[in-house]
Amino acid sequence: MELFDNLALGFGVAFTGINLLYCLVGCVLGTLVGVLPGIGPVATIAMLLPATYALPPVSALIMMAGIYYGAQYGGSTTAILVNLPGESSSVVTVIDGYQMARRGRAGPALAAAGLGSFFAGCVGTLILAAFAPPLTELAFQFGPAEYFSLMVLGLIGAVVLASGSLLKAIAMILLGLLLGLVGTDVNSGVQRYAFELPELSDGIGFVAIAMGVFGYGEIIANLSRPHEEREVFTARVSGLMPTKQDLKRMTPAVLRGTALGSALGILPGGGALLASFAAYTLEKKTRLQPGEVPFGQGNIRGVASPEAANNAGAQTSFIPLLTLGIPSNAVMALMVGAMTIHNIQPGPQVMTGNPELFWGLIASMWIGNAMLVILNLPMIGVWIKLLSVPYRYLFPSIVLFCAIGVYSTNNTTFDIWIVGLFGFVGYAFHKLGCEPAPLLLGFILGPMMEENLRRALLLSRGEWGVLVSRPLSAGLLLVAVLLLVAVLLPAVRSKRQEAFVED
Repeated sequence: MELFDNLALGFGVAFTGINLLYCLVGCVLGTLVGVLPGIGPVATIAMLLPATYALPPVSALIMMAGIYYGAQYGGSTTAILVNLPGESSSVVTVIDGYQMARRGRAGPALAAAGLGSFFAGCVGTLILAAFAPPLTELAFQFGPAEYFSLMVLGLIGAVVLASGSLLKAIAMILLGLLLGLVGTDVNSGVQRYAFELPELSDGIGFVAIAMGVFGYGEIIANLSRPHEEREVFTARVSGLMPTKQDLKRMTPAVLRGTALGSALGILPGGGALLASFAAYTLEKKTRLQPGEVPFGQGNIRGVASPEAANNAGAQTSFIPLLTLGIPSNAVMALMVGAMTIHNIQPGPQVMTGNPELFWGLIASMWIGNAMLVILNLPMIGVWIKLLSVPYRYLFPSIVLFCAIGVYSTNNTTFDIWIVGLFGFVGYAFHKLGCEPAPLLLGFILGPMMEENLRRALLLSRGEWGVLVSRPLSAGLLLVAVLLLVAVLLPAVRSKRQEAFVED
C-alpha cells in the first residue's frame, strides 16, 4: 500500500500545470533531438543545463528526463525512414527498419517502434518505482569505504560495457579522473594542475566539458562529412497499424526486449545502447517462424525488440542515480550535474528528504511515455520535413546557444574558450574511435571517489585495510576484480567486440 501512496504523491506533483508543461517540452525536445542526427540527448541536456537555473528542481529534472527517453523514441523515426540513426541506441533499428520502409511498410515499422517503446517505458518505470525504495534502504548501510568501492565497480563496469577498444575506454576513464583533479585541494588548499590560472582554481566546469566534448565535438564531426552522404526518404507513409500477424510476431519480441533492457539499464555503463544491441542479437538467435522475413531484410521483430530494450534501459538507468547517487551512463552524469546545481545531493537522501521530487519524477515518466506515443505517430510528416533542413542552417544556432549557455554559468569568456578547446578534443576522440562517455563518468566520479577514500582513511586512522575488512566494501571490490579478469579472457573479449558489430 505504501507504494500506491507514494505514487499518488508523485502523480499529484506531476499533474501540476508547470510540471506537465515541462514534461511536454522535454518530450518534444527529446523527440526533436532523436530525429536530428548527430546531436544526441547528452549534448542537448548539456546545452540546457544553464537554462535550468531558473526552474524549480522538480520541473528541471522532469524536463531533462523527458529529453532522455524522448530521444529514444525520436531516434527510431530517422533510422526507419532515412537509414540514418538519430540517436546511438537506434543504430540497430536501421538494419530491419529501413528495409521495411523500402518495402512500403514504414507505417507498421514506426508503429512497432512506438508501441514497443511505450510498453517498455511503462514497465521500466514500474520497476523503478518498485525497486527504488528497498535499494534506498540498502544505501543507508553504505559508509565512505562502500561508496568508494561502489564507484570503482562503476568505473570498471563502464570500461567493460563501453563499445570499442578496452584500452581506449580505460584511457577515457583515466583522463576523466585527471580532469576531475584540476582545482584546489579542499584539505590542503593547494592548487592542482591549475597552471596558476585563477579561472582554474575551482576546477574545470562540468557544463563546459560536456558541451565541448558532446556538443561542439559532434557538430565538428557532422560538418566534416560531405552533404551527399545524407539520404532522404521521400516516400509517403501510410497505413500505420501493423497487421494481426505483425502483432503476433512482435509481442514476444517486445517482452524479451523489455526484460533484457530493464536488466542492462541498471548496469554501470550499460543503458539504452547496450540494451538495443543485446536485444537484436537475442532476436537473431531466435528461430524464424514459417513465412517470416529474414533478419536484415525487414523483419518487424528486428525493430520492435531493440526499440523496447533501449526504452526500458533508459528508464531503469535512473535506479542507481536515485538510490545510490551513482550515474550509470553519461546522461545520468549530467542529471547529477543538474541536481548539484539545485543543491540536491544525489543518493538515498533524495527519497527521504525530497519525496516530492523523487516520486514526481517517476510519475512524470508514465505521463511522458503517453505523451510520446500521442506526439510521435501523427508528427512523422513534420519530422521528415525537418530532416531536409541543411546542416549549415541548423548548427550555427546550436553553437551560439551553447556559447550563451556556458557564458551564463560563470559570466566569463574563459569558459567559452574551454568549450571550444574540448570541442576539438571531442572531434579528435571521434576520429580516433574513442567513446567519450567514460570520460564524463570519470570526471564526475573522480572527486567523489577521492572524497570518500579520504573520509574512509580518516575514520580508520590511515588503515587501508578498511576497504577489504568491511564485508560490503570487500564484496563490491571482488565483483570489480572478477569483471576485469573476465573481460580480459580471450573468449570473452572476442564476444564483447562482436556484440557491437552488426552486418
